Amino acid sequence: MSVALVVTVTLVMGVIFVNGWTDAPNAIATAVSTRVLKPNMAIGIAVVMNFLGALIMTIFNAQVAETISNIVSFEAQGQVDVAHIALAAALFSIVVWTVAAWYFGIPTSESHALIAGLTGSAMALSGLDAVNSQEWLKVIIGLLFSTIFGFGGGYLVTKLISFLFYNSSRRRVNKFFTWGQAVAAAANAFLHGAQDGQKFMGVFMLGLYYNGLAEKSGNGFVIPIWVMALCSLTMGIGTSIGGMRIIKSVGMDMVKLETYQGFCSDLSTAICLFFASMFGIPVSTTHTKTTAIMGVGASKRLSSVDWSIVKDMISAWVLTFPGCGLIAYIMAKLFVGIF
Repeated sequence: MSVALVVTVTLVMGVIFVNGWTDAPNAIATAVSTRVLKPNMAIGIAVVMNFLGALIMTIFNAQVAETISNIVSFEAQGQVDVAHIALAAALFSIVVWTVAAWYFGIPTSESHALIAGLTGSAMALSGLDAVNSQEWLKVIIGLLFSTIFGFGGGYLVTKLISFLFYNSSRRRVNKFFTWGQAVAAAANAFLHGAQDGQKFMGVFMLGLYYNGLAEKSGNGFVIPIWVMALCSLTMGIGTSIGGMRIIKSVGMDMVKLETYQGFCSDLSTAICLFFASMFGIPVSTTHTKTTAIMGVGASKRLSSVDWSIVKDMISAWVLTFPGCGLIAYIMAKLFVGIF
């Protein structure tokens, strides 16, 4: 086994682990903040559902993995011999960026970091020729889709629920939404695994491909079951480490939610993630969940949302693409020069 392959696989596993550690807690944040689930129980549910989502959805529909594996080319202009080095640089940059975001409690999107890291590193080899504009268009669509349908879905679902249950007994309604939010939170965790698990499986397959251990079939890879299981398990282990910093930022600080509002944000997020996954659009689960919570809060009154927290999150998202992309670009140049 080559050193390059060991380094690449180790970094891929590291990125997946960090994703489970820093990104997956977003799926269960609102269920914890509304006290529907205790933190340890919520994290346990997230571990299981992340694993199942990454495994099951990939078996039936691997379009998100296909999009990520084709978003850039590290082989442009005949640079095949350094492709695996540039890929390793991209993965290293993603780990650095996301751990720093976790340390400061900022729920920056690792999906955005992944795309930025891959793009910056590939551009270090061949400039814009390395970028697949058709696949990158799906990223732009995903950003718009998750923002509009996240915020709009949260807003509209909350308004609809408020109208339908206006005259209902509060005790009976709370019982219903307690169970409903627990199910919706589990669905969020499942679909987080489906989205982010597939993204990193696509990168894992690129690592094998550039080390001569995988072949492309059409526009994508046939992902072996062992790769699905390994990536899913690694993400689950990362989630089990916890993520209370992120849970606090997303579920507790930004908006104070009641149980029915938590249900609305989780339901609208799950719907958005499901349709994005089915059509192979890579979206950020963090972005989708956060905008849904904003929509839920805004449905009551705009002052319900702590816009200073929102401003910090948006700043992190805006900085992720150029910031992580630049780090990856520099690291790729450095790695290629050294190795």
